[in-house]
Parts: sequence; structure tokens; C-alpha cells
Amino acid sequence: MHLDPATLLIVSSVMTLLVGTLFMLSWRQALSSRALALWGVAHILGASRPGGLALRGQIPDLVSIAVSNAVVLAAYGLIWSGVRSFEGRPIRIDLALAGAAIWCVLCLEPNFYGSIEARIIYASAVAAVYSGDAAVEFWRGRRERLASRVVAVTTLGLHAAFYLLRIPSTLLAPPPPRLNPLTSPWVAILCFVTLLFSIALAFTCMALVKERAEREQRIAASTDPLTGVANRRAFASAAQAALASHRHAALLLFDLDRFKAVNDIHGHAVGDAVLMGFCAMVASLLPREAMLGRLGGEEFACLLPDASPAEALARAEELRRTFAGLAVPELPSLRVTVSIGIALARNGSDFEMLMRRADAALYVAKHGGRDRVAVADLEHAA
Repeated sequence: MHLDPATLLIVSSVMTLLVGTLFMLSWRQALSSRALALWGVAHILGASRPGGLALRGQIPDLVSIAVSNAVVLAAYGLIWSGVRSFEGRPIRIDLALAGAAIWCVLCLEPNFYGSIEARIIYASAVAAVYSGDAAVEFWRGRRERLASRVVAVTTLGLHAAFYLLRIPSTLLAPPPPRLNPLTSPWVAILCFVTLLFSIALAFTCMALVKERAEREQRIAASTDPLTGVANRRAFASAAQAALASHRHAALLLFDLDRFKAVNDIHGHAVGDAVLMGFCAMVASLLPREAMLGRLGGEEFACLLPDASPAEALARAEELRRTFAGLAVPELPSLRVTVSIGIALARNGSDFEMLMRRADAALYVAKHGGRDRVAVADLEHAA
């Protein structure tokens, strides 16, 4: 079956409109994701370009050329804004609409408006800049490991490359004056590129939103909501894996002394602040490879991979002294200390056994006067 260019343009317009509607429906289910709304509006606006080309000659040129292309350039700016929103960066609506605004000003100039080459080169350059920078924005956020991120970068990068290629092609083979766009081979190419880009971007962006939601759920399931450190289950799993891959390690168990009194005297808000402050202090003093988790209540644990006995003891003493020295000017009567039990692992020790030994050492520290460090019997560890 033969499809004439006008039919191809109408199909492209309808498909782009459907993609935009799909984005908007997805946004209604996740209102916190402004990126979905921006991408939806962008595709709904972008559907006007193929329709404008298909109706060339049947509607005023001012609408089919100036208005429809301005709307499409604004759509590319909104796609770029959606990517920035997804990556947690400020949305610059002024920059997103700058390409369309400059296009409208240029169309007031007869020499520009009457030149097909100038219009193609400018529109292609703007689309390439927005698409290319959107690809860069996605790439900058690669520290957040999402499976579809590379696909998104590739999709936007190829789209930008297509428009960049169109610029020298137009310069080398300028379209004849007063060319009917429906007779140009670029029309069919644009149709397929628009269709592929819209569909690929829709699937990729929605996959990114879904992957981020799943990742946040996994993090929430493994993170203590108050302090932001690993919860007991996540810490135990990570510690067991670390013990299997490191010959030496040290497990530190912390118990904040007389923490119930802090809650009773100063209130639970102050108690929560003490817990969060303790985790922040530990995270700032320990090496990056250290694993910190909350076991429950005022009890915490830390695994130091490859730590020697002397290093583990030095780290524990530093933490104990620093925490005891913390003071809040607004609460001069607040005094906080911590007791620490240390157990040393050798040659793939079992995590549960290591926990029991560290807990025994912590018991010694607590019943020996609190605010001190105790080390489990090394002979027992052997």
C-alpha cells in the first residue's frame, strides 16, 4: 500500500499526540514527577509540526511555517526542561522558550522568512542544541545507576546528530525556491525520525521514571528512616558479604549511654536529634569503606574492613571522645556518651558469631562504667 507524504505526516502527528497523552496519563499517576508533565506537553505541542506541513497550502503560510515551527522549537525546549527536572536541576523556562522566541523575531525579517535554507538551518540548530544538551544532562546524572540512562543518552544524541547532519546537507544541496515541502525527500525522513524519536523517548523516559521509583523503594526498604543509615537487615547483609571478601575486619557495636533519660528529660525531638547527630559524627570520622547501620533504638554497628586491632581501637576511642565532647549551647544540661564493643574478624568469620562477641564486649563496657571501649577476647576469636 502506497502512502503519500501527507498521509505520513498525519500519521506522525497522531502518533506524537498519542505519546504526549500517554506521558500526561502517566503524570496523573505520579504527580510529583514534573518531568512527565513537561514531556507530555512537549509531545502534544510537537504534534503540530507534521500537521502544519501536511496542510501546507490549505492554511495560511504564517500558521504552517512560522507558528507551527515556533511551537515545535518550544517543544524541544520543554523536553530539555523535562530532563533537567528529572535530574533535579532548576527548570529554565526562559531558556526553554528562547529558541522559539528568536524564531518568531527572525520570521519578522523578510530575508529570513523568505529563505528556506535559513529557516531549515536555524530550526535544525535549535533542535540539535536542545536534544544534545538533554543528552548531556542525562549523562551528568550517571552516578544514579539507572538501566535506561544509556539508552536515553543515545536516543537524544542520535536525534541531535540527525539535525546537525541536516545543516551541511541543506548548504550543499539547497532546496529549490518555492519548493512544495510534500515533494521533498526530507519529509519522509522527518516522518520516520519523528516517529522513532517520539516512541523511543516515551519508552525510555517512562522506564527511567519507573527505575528511579523502584530504586527509591529499595533504598527505603534498606534504610533507617530517621538517621538515613542502613537498617539492621541491610547492614547484616552488607557486613556478611564484606566478611566473605576480606581476611581482616573489625565490628564495632555502639550503645548510647542512658539514652532513655535523654528522651525523658529533654523530649523525643532532642533524642532523635542526638541519634541523627551521632550518625553524622560517625560518618564524618570513619573511612569511606566503613559500613554503618542502626540495629534498633540507640544501638548502632559499624564494620571496618581490613582494620587492624590497633586501628579499630583508635577509631573507637576517637568516636567515643568526640561524642562525649559534643555540647549544645541551648541545652547546657545535655550530656551524651557512648559505650563501644569491638570484635575482630579473621579469615571469613561468621557475622552472627562476630555480633555475639562484639555484644559481649559491649556488655563489659556498659557494666564497667559506660563511656568506654572494650575489646572481645582475641583468643576466643581464634
